Amino acid sequence: MTIADIKKTVETKMDQSIAAFKNNLTKIRTGRANPALLDTIQVDYYGSMVPLSQVANVSLLDSRTISVQPWEKGMGAKIEKAIRESELGLNPASMGELIRVPMPPMSEERRKEMTKLARTEGENAKIAVRNLRRDANESVKKLVKDKLASEDDQKRAETDVQKSTDKRMLEIDQLVTAKEQEIMAV
Repeated sequence: MTIADIKKTVETKMDQSIAAFKNNLTKIRTGRANPALLDTIQVDYYGSMVPLSQVANVSLLDSRTISVQPWEKGMGAKIEKAIRESELGLNPASMGELIRVPMPPMSEERRKEMTKLARTEGENAKIAVRNLRRDANESVKKLVKDKLASEDDQKRAETDVQKSTDKRMLEIDQLVTAKEQEIMAV
């Protein structure tokens, strides 16, 4: 493995860490409705439990209401029951075939808990990026030790990896700040 391979690998892995962090942020509840909140709900479909997205169309009606449109007529009551019994604290209401899921407003205390959770996720993402930086630097040092690269190459590589790390840290901070503002917006 060359220094260029190490740099390319660490860039790819850092991008994957950022993508995983963004995915985790979408699961943190804000005051607004988000169809992704219902992704974890399982519905009884003819004796087997399936994800809600496989038996209904989930979309937004407005910023505080999620709509669930079952694909089969008899599924409305089962979907409503599954949403009500989930740990999300949501109370769906049927309007004919359409199920409306209003998002209750969050208390100030709950908003603060959610911002702490967003910061924790951000810190975990930063730790992952730092670990990738450390692994890349150790790989470069091993190449120098095995006489496959010079010490000048090592210094350049470490500088490049540090620049990549700094860029990702800034991106994580911006994502956390944006999520905090989204959570605290009333």
